[in-house]
Amino acid sequence: MGNTRAPPPTTGFPLNRLSFLRDTPAFLSSALASSRVILFNNLHPLTTTTPHYSVHFLPYTTISHLLPNPFTFESEDAYTSAYDSRDPIPPIFVFLGVDEKDLESGFEYQGQGGKSGDTVYKGRPYFAVDVSGNEKAQELALGGVKEGEKTEGPNWRPQRVDMGLPAREAAMVGFGRQVLHWNMNNRFCSSCGSSTISLHAGTKRVCPGTDKALIIEDGDTGNRIVCTVRKGVHNIAFPRTDPTVIMAIVNSAGDKVLLGHNKRFPKGFFSTLAGFCEPCESVEDAVRRETWEESGVRVGRVIIHSTQPWPYPASLMLGCIGQALPDGETIDLGHDPELEEARWFDLGHIRRIIEKAEGGAKDGGGQWVSDGEEVVRIPPPAAIAHQLIAAVARGFVGGVPKI
Repeated sequence: MGNTRAPPPTTGFPLNRLSFLRDTPAFLSSALASSRVILFNNLHPLTTTTPHYSVHFLPYTTISHLLPNPFTFESEDAYTSAYDSRDPIPPIFVFLGVDEKDLESGFEYQGQGGKSGDTVYKGRPYFAVDVSGNEKAQELALGGVKEGEKTEGPNWRPQRVDMGLPAREAAMVGFGRQVLHWNMNNRFCSSCGSSTISLHAGTKRVCPGTDKALIIEDGDTGNRIVCTVRKGVHNIAFPRTDPTVIMAIVNSAGDKVLLGHNKRFPKGFFSTLAGFCEPCESVEDAVRRETWEESGVRVGRVIIHSTQPWPYPASLMLGCIGQALPDGETIDLGHDPELEEARWFDLGHIRRIIEKAEGGAKDGGGQWVSDGEEVVRIPPPAAIAHQLIAAVARGFVGGVPKI
């Protein structure tokens, strides 16, 4: 159980989120002026391949004339009360946080401290900004060239799941993408159906109580229809995170691991089983239920091994290791039709595959590898599924089960 492992991308967030300042327009406005931004076009981040594949960060000052500061209001209450449904919908700015190790920007903000006095926050601020539909901002980001005409330099990365970015940048892109995606899909209140507005630097949506468009003559209040979510804390107003279990299941003897082949997978590709947690269900129970539903295998003991945010679109992967009951190891795919095949793999077999994958063997781009007798592909090291498989293969569970 002492084996080491590299954290998967999107974990180990590199910035101080300063979440308690997201409702402070003065802070956000000051931070934006000194910030670097990640631009997103239809959820695709602006990236470059020069000198290597990475995010193409832009100083906000280079694009501020096309993306005006949205935090100039005095307070969130004032912003909400000024809502007018006739106004254009402004682009979403998501405050990602401050890199406290980068002091070159000169950014400082004096907060309202507690017993120790006022606290000064320093570092480089970062924002994610949605420029979908803003053609002028897109052209500026691409160096003055329209999308589709680019052959090199900064460009949008149209890929659903991107594991090629440096871990630090992958975490920042993941946070920005998840919050932007949530804003795109929650423009209307799920309680009353009215339009909502974005607050808290992209991390909260509010159903305004008034609309200036409804004021037709003097004396009108502009009140919108009554809505239950305007008072109190409600889960429909904040970004969603979907708890998802992903598990490496070992047999009762601890020398085999259960892997499955989904109907959507490439030929020969096997991975750990996974599934969403049900309402009012513990992580352990979700592992047992999903494993039985998908493979027919019954699981006893379960432990949580590690976690990984997976913003595609909004999952938190809860990596677990479970152990099958001695009389529950028979595979039966007759319940949930999701898997095309499930198989118990000898851990010695898996270790050979992992050694090739992490040693840079060239097959499937160096991410998936083949075993001598049969092509067997597993997820790349950047995925938590790989980390779980590697953990059990390298002794997390020995000959005598230790979980």
